[in-house]
Amino acid sequence: MMLIINICKEPLHELEFVRPLENILKNKKVKFFTRHYKKISKKDLSKSDKVIICGTSLKDNDFISNIGKFNWIKTCNKPVLGICGGMQAIGIVFGGKLKRKQEIGLYDENFNKKFLGIKGKKKVYHLHDNYVTLPKEFCRYTSSEIPQAIKHKTRPVYGVLFHPEARNKEMIMKFAADIN
Repeated sequence: MMLIINICKEPLHELEFVRPLENILKNKKVKFFTRHYKKISKKDLSKSDKVIICGTSLKDNDFISNIGKFNWIKTCNKPVLGICGGMQAIGIVFGGKLKRKQEIGLYDENFNKKFLGIKGKKKVYHLHDNYVTLPKEFCRYTSSEIPQAIKHKTRPVYGVLFHPEARNKEMIMKFAADIN
């Protein structure tokens, strides 16, 4: 069972950042449930096999003000994928620093190592005002200046700064299926 974590402050933003993930999983018949990050319980975490932390809109940084709500990631023994704001939360929890740089649109990213089934050059959709510096326990998987795809060195904790739910849906399915 997949847990989707919604980090949107405004319910309307869920239509852009949460609903597409739910639709991808529904279409592939993956069982899931969705919770807002402020309402996650230990029971929610224990009944899930994998976790996806969604992104949110450009100016919605409410989750950063409540970063302590994500400390469970440090001890979680399940696969976790953070998308955009979700990657920022993962990075901050593991000691990365939040930096400002707006990137909006389609970008070519070069995946220099296999990452959630992707390797080589891919077009990805960026929509962010912030990024996080690479925490020392993580490896980067893209050659761009800003870390766009990261993975913990020893645990199945992944982050992407771009939005695979908008483009590159196969990454979501690879994570849902087997994460290798």
